[in-house]
Amino acid sequence: MIRPEIAAMLGRWREALTGGVAIALGAWLWWDNYGLIALFGGVLVAIGAVLALSGIRHARFRTTTGAPGLVEVDEGRITYMGPVIGGSVDLDALSSVTFRRTATGEAFWRLAQSDGPTLVIPEGAANAESLLDALAPLPGFDTGAMIRAVRSRASSTTKVWQRNAPRALTRTGPGSR
Repeated sequence: MIRPEIAAMLGRWREALTGGVAIALGAWLWWDNYGLIALFGGVLVAIGAVLALSGIRHARFRTTTGAPGLVEVDEGRITYMGPVIGGSVDLDALSSVTFRRTATGEAFWRLAQSDGPTLVIPEGAANAESLLDALAPLPGFDTGAMIRAVRSRASSTTKVWQRNAPRALTRTGPGSR
């Protein structure tokens, strides 16, 4: 049987490993065959590369700590359902994303909205890794900063993303030309 710590490591890196297997199989098909099978091998290498890169990013983001609650992402809305508190935030209403790690090692995400309550999500909540994909499309979002914040074990608060303030309206009226 597989030791539990090895199974946990394989589970953490599952997408990257699947991508690596796809790259190896695709390279073999591409190199050893001709025609349509070689073309299929080339496509498999490309798909495997995308899967491996995405898997590496997700594996670096995943945490082994457990926390109560569940995160769901559906059509531009992030929802956290916890045992005591919960809530949701629309990506369009999101104003900032902050990661906080306390001195005791507890960590959580703070998703602030422009017109609603702040959503607090524990780092180890079930499906918390879906935050990486949900927040990535935000303008100017740096996934590397998000991963570095999670990987750091120091007690700190890191502002991972903030929506740019809207440009001031041009003044019109007497004295402005």
